[in-house]
Amino acid sequence: MKSIVILISGRGSNMEAIVNACQREGWPARIAAVISNKASASGLQLAAGLGIATAVVDHKAFDSREAFDAELARVIDGYQPDVVVLAGFMRILTEGFVRHFEGRLLNIHPSLLPKYKGLHTHRRALEAGDAEHGCSVHFVTEELDGGPLVVQAVVPVAPDDTVESLAQRVHQQEHLALIHISE
Repeated sequence: MKSIVILISGRGSNMEAIVNACQREGWPARIAAVISNKASASGLQLAAGLGIATAVVDHKAFDSREAFDAELARVIDGYQPDVVVLAGFMRILTEGFVRHFEGRLLNIHPSLLPKYKGLHTHRRALEAGDAEHGCSVHFVTEELDGGPLVVQAVVPVAPDDTVESLAQRVHQQEHLALIHISE
């Protein structure tokens, strides 16, 4: 059975989708811990309420990105995960961190990579007049949003879409795409 550590920065809806899949769909996986860089992340309360171990490594408590990543890696390693999933974790990770978890670090990104790496993906897709948008689950490499793809989910862009309406439909697909992390 695979052991998964999930990293979050906010409400944890993608984390919740992973947890639900583990419980309902009979995945050969278990959630070892949910870790956030923000003590205020509401997803931590959700995870704790489900009996999942939680931890906080506050990035603001460190003088450098490298120091934060070293402590984050130490905390993650304590749970001995087979897979580490970035599920709304809003930090760019150092090369050393990425190398430490190479081949075990997955991210969910709200675009059809390689299009729209980084932030504001829904707005960028609308401004470009794209006919379709979506999300990607990919392995994390040293290149921002540039690692090998695991799966993508496509969402058609409607003529009356707003950033919010498109984001909502993409987010629904993120939850479905995440089922591939246990494979």
